Amino acid sequence: MRPDDFHYALENTKVILPPQKRLETFGTTVLNYHLITEEMDSVNRMRVREGRIHAHKPELVTPDHFAKLLLEGFGEKAEKYADAVSQFASQIALLKYGFTFRKDETRRYDVSGALADVSARVRSEVESKGDPLAAVLTGVDDGWEVCLLKFALDMVLASGGEHVRDLRNHGLL
Repeated sequence: MRPDDFHYALENTKVILPPQKRLETFGTTVLNYHLITEEMDSVNRMRVREGRIHAHKPELVTPDHFAKLLLEGFGEKAEKYADAVSQFASQIALLKYGFTFRKDETRRYDVSGALADVSARVRSEVESKGDPLAAVLTGVDDGWEVCLLKFALDMVLASGGEHVRDLRNHGLL
């Protein structure tokens, strides 16, 4: 994928229906996505992909671990600077997130209609099921996986502040 295609997919990812819940702080969250893309060479031909994104619980990265990550692959001489890096890193808290896309659970089907009409139909169907972890998105067909990555990153950004607060409340930060 060319960098322009990557950026195009990022810029054209839209959340039609966000999940009602945020990512879990102390467990795995399974988001159910419904991604609608327009086929580039067909008018009013949409592709709907349904699947799951497994967001693993955020992992607290300690200053020492952060320093080791920065120095990974460097020789022994560089290790003496690990203490300085650890002192700098002690001023920040990092949360590491892990995601798994289960493509084997992805269902794909094609429908006819304008993007707005198909999006409204899919949104209505998803809302009727009452799944608080379901999302409806629109994106780019060739870069559909990039669209999902953007969605996952947006979920991390929306949940991160609450995760830090939860970890502090439990004495883990």
